Parts: sequence; C-alpha cells; structure tokens
Amino acid sequence: MKEIVAFDLDGTLALSKQPLTDEMAELLAGLLEVAQVAVISGGDWPQFEKQVASRMPAHADLSRLWMMPTSGAKLFVHRDGTWTPVYAELFTDAQKAEILEAFDAALEATGFVPEQTWGERIEDRGSQITFSALGQQAPLEAKEVWDPDFAKRKVIQADLVKRLPGVSVNLGGATSVDITQPGVDKAWGLKRLAEHSGVAEDKMLFIGDAIFPGGNDYPAKAMGLDTVCVRDPADTINVVTAIIACQKSA
Repeated sequence: MKEIVAFDLDGTLALSKQPLTDEMAELLAGLLEVAQVAVISGGDWPQFEKQVASRMPAHADLSRLWMMPTSGAKLFVHRDGTWTPVYAELFTDAQKAEILEAFDAALEATGFVPEQTWGERIEDRGSQITFSALGQQAPLEAKEVWDPDFAKRKVIQADLVKRLPGVSVNLGGATSVDITQPGVDKAWGLKRLAEHSGVAEDKMLFIGDAIFPGGNDYPAKAMGLDTVCVRDPADTINVVTAIIACQKSA
C-alpha cells in the first residue's frame, strides 16, 4: 500500500498548460481520501495554481496535497486556508546570465528555429530556467506536433549539457527544456518530499508520461521509486481509478 502517489502535471494530469478537467479533479480528491498526493512539474507556482489548486473541489483534503513547482525546486503546502512556500532553490543572477547565454548559443548551433512563436521562448522561474520552443503562449495543437518524439529537444539538450556541465537539463511538457540547480531534478524533489512528509521512498509511487532517459520524469525511476508510465491524462484516469480501488481494499 502506497502512502504518497506523486504525479507529473503536463501530459499526465492535464494537457500542456491546461487546467485539470472536472473528472481529474474529482478523481484526485478521491485519491486524497486514501493516500497523500504530490504534484511535481516544471511549471512555476502561478501555473500550479491555475492548473491544479484552483480546480480542486471544495471537499478535497488539501492538507494531504504537496505541490512541487519547478521540478521540485520549490515546495508548497496548504495550511490555515492558504498555500504556503516551504523552500525554494533559486538561481543567482550570475547563474541565470550563464544559462541564458548557453541557450542562445545552443539554439544557434543546433539550428532549431521554428517558423512561428507565441510569446517569450525563455522564462525565468527563479529556481528553474525553462525554454519553450514555440513560446510560452503557444496553442496546444501547435505544441503537440512540433516534437512529439522528443527528437528535436534531445539534440538541444545534448548541446546544453556540454555548455552547462554543472546543472540539471531535462525535457518536459510538449516543447520544453528545463534547467535547474546542480543536482536538482525530480529525484531531488522527491527525496525532499520524503524528508518533509516523513514517508519512506518505498512507500511512494510516481506517475508520469516522460519516464525515459533524458525525460524529466526519468529521475524518479532512476532513484528507485515504483513508477507507472502513462500515455496521457486519459490513461492516468484509468491508473488512478485502479489505485483507489486497490488502496480501499488493502
């Protein structure tokens, strides 16, 4: 029986940068009755608030929900009726400047320049610098077809790793490349979750859609957690429904 079920967000609980559906929100509320729940993803807190926090039904026990933006470099908990930050591993100004310079060089070297973009392509999330190939406001239909097999971003990732050997570079979402502090990835975040929750790692289950080498969900598998790789939110619904039934019968 698992005490914490942790999820990736985009591609797992919701479509890229889209809010949870009513069905998913109700399902998570049901899961909170039988386990603690964590959401760990590359987006910053405002994105978590929009996609998850604002969508949870009134009866959900939010005190059992752990929110981990920027791949776990930040942690928020719900206490006394509000979401409160617990920690944040922030980049220094010098680190940010080095990362932005490396992004410019990597994109020029690899030649991946899309014909059309929507909004800024690089976002400073404090504890994470995120490159979105088509821009932060790109429509879902454009993002879904740009790099569905991650092939383009793996080339960019390989170039960035050479330029920035001291940081973590992972692929996330539909068009994103995420850079966090050295050693800070979802494994790091999930280990911090174990410390703050008091739940042992073998009592955790992680569910994500990018559990492959180089994917930003893969560190959860590499650290030894039990994992379930899903195709999309519809697949996640089936998995969570089964988990709830199993937890209740345990």
